[in-house]
Amino acid sequence: MAGIVQFEDVGLRYGHGEETLSDLSFTLGIGGFYFLTGPSGAGKTSLLRMLYLAQRPTRGSIRLFGEDVVRLQRGRLPGFRRRIGVVFQDFRLIPHLSAYDNIALPLRIAGVDERDLVTPVREMLTWVGLGERADARPATLSGGEQQRVAIARAVIGRPEVLLADEPTGNVDPEMAARLLHLFDALNTLGTTIVVATHDIHLLSRVAKAEVMRIEDGRLADPTGALRFPPLRDGGPRS
Repeated sequence: MAGIVQFEDVGLRYGHGEETLSDLSFTLGIGGFYFLTGPSGAGKTSLLRMLYLAQRPTRGSIRLFGEDVVRLQRGRLPGFRRRIGVVFQDFRLIPHLSAYDNIALPLRIAGVDERDLVTPVREMLTWVGLGERADARPATLSGGEQQRVAIARAVIGRPEVLLADEPTGNVDPEMAARLLHLFDALNTLGTTIVVATHDIHLLSRVAKAEVMRIEDGRLADPTGALRFPPLRDGGPRS
């Protein structure tokens, strides 16, 4: 499997303290599905920040879509970021926009005609169980509903890479399974998926997924070769 992301001897330090992440070397394959796990404070969110180009490493090399992004000119960053979907742990919805308009935002930025985005946005609202809340502003939505809007916004443009930070943390088990199935379906279409999670029960729900565990700022399993058998409850299959 060809690599869409390549880290080589990457380290990250905030300020003058010890490194938050050290000696990260790994490759994420095009069309792969990865769970990123580890204890709180291990560095999962910091790793995701480097993956979506919000944080440059202190040292080492990062290649994304075949290019060295550490030395990438600032003016080219927006183009790269449009190829990456991100589900933030704190949602980051735009407060004055409705659920519909928050989800439609990536398509509008990409220049999709208003007539052509109505159907996909409505379908996505229905898929995440918010078909009746299209006009609702984020402040009127529950935490779980805001999470679903954030996920719908991240996946509607079929990004080449999807990064999700604790995407099932504010939803019930039934919706968590449904959202994971959405990620699995997107992955089947070719999107590389990286899901950071504390929920060890998720790790067995996608048979093809590989698990990367961070401990004390380092990859506990650099090969990402840990695999888990599928559950027998009708969850997503490879």
